[in-house]
Amino acid sequence: VQLQASGGGLVQVGGSLRLACAVSGRAFSSYAMGWFRQAPGKEREFVSAINWRGDSSYYAASVKGRFTIARDDAKNTVNLQMNSLKPEDTALYYCAMVTRPFRMPQTQSNEYTYWGQGTEVTVSS
Repeated sequence: VQLQASGGGLVQVGGSLRLACAVSGRAFSSYAMGWFRQAPGKEREFVSAINWRGDSSYYAASVKGRFTIARDDAKNTVNLQMNSLKPEDTALYYCAMVTRPFRMPQTQSNEYTYWGQGTEVTVSS
């Protein structure tokens, strides 16, 4: 199973980025997906997750209302639209796939087996 995250970059405060995670090697449509991030010197934290059907999603309080997660089963991708970016959103962003199929969105990293390599997001003020 491979997860390839992309879309990171340098953006000014208030700007937008759209992260994408392409998945191969597993029946993508059966598995919930998530995004986590890790800022320099900090622990990895949950950002957002979506269930296997794409009709339920969770967000960290710090990003709710600004970020939107969506999945495209036809393309085996999960996207994270990030708007109104803040300096505190600066981090390495990881996508991940849960261990077991047909799950609701999961917020704990130990529920995820497969991880992408990360894509870097830098928000400048």
